Amino acid sequence: MDWGADPSWIRRQVDSGRWQRLHRGVLLTHSGPVPWTTHAWAAVLYAGAGAAVSHRSAAVVFGWARARGGPIEVSVPRPRRVSATPGVLLHHRSTMPSVTGGLPTVVRQDTVVDLLSRARSDDEAVTWLCEAVRHGTWPDDVLDVLARRRRVGRRDLVVELLASVAEGVESALEHRYRRDVESAHGLPRGLLQQRQTVDGRWIRADCLYPACRVRVELDGRLAHPFGRTDDDTWRDNAVLVERGDLTLRYRWSHVAARPCRTAEQVAAALGSRGWNGRVRPCGPACRMRAVTS
Repeated sequence: MDWGADPSWIRRQVDSGRWQRLHRGVLLTHSGPVPWTTHAWAAVLYAGAGAAVSHRSAAVVFGWARARGGPIEVSVPRPRRVSATPGVLLHHRSTMPSVTGGLPTVVRQDTVVDLLSRARSDDEAVTWLCEAVRHGTWPDDVLDVLARRRRVGRRDLVVELLASVAEGVESALEHRYRRDVESAHGLPRGLLQQRQTVDGRWIRADCLYPACRVRVELDGRLAHPFGRTDDDTWRDNAVLVERGDLTLRYRWSHVAARPCRTAEQVAAALGSRGWNGRVRPCGPACRMRAVTS
């Protein structure tokens, strides 16, 4: 209208299909496909002053998650109220976090806490935190958010996860191994994500017990859908020949479904290489009870 268009002409552009109405008062001035970022901008424009992309949609902006079907999540400062509209999930917040970017987006550290608070499981929470840290979020910044925000779901879990990530945990599978295999059964704590040179190539061990020359590789389903690769086989052979290290390789089913059996095998491997510690059962039904009694 500032450029001289009148409402009837604008209405004709929409009715003819040359323009698209994404939300009430938000028009897209072409008829082609609508990219995810355009939907995100439209949601912010609809929500009005002070609004910003948040939660999982902010994770998409930061590269922690892929864009997919579903509403764009937008945070709006109270006391402003915005009516619901299809394609937008609104979060009305008493205290609005800081915002960054050309596309207004809640900052990384607050987005992490938002996602961890709403995670449906510990595994999902670990995955979000690992992705955030992998993409440059500082754990200390997340701790600052915890200190500032009173109402945070899973607060104790968030603090525990931050400590795990600081130790080198990079996935939900590694967190489960640390918690359900090592800690629950009294095994020594291995060194996580250790980089070494073997046969002139850089390799990285998921978990290394250097005193016993035992390493554990944790293969997630996405990374190794059909078992270990040719490169994995080369690496296991190379570390055995050059360093004398024994490699144990576990999948999600071994760690999540059979942690006691996995712990028994790890303990046996460590014991065969000189570890004199005592394992303990994690509960009444643990198979370690039969081994240690």
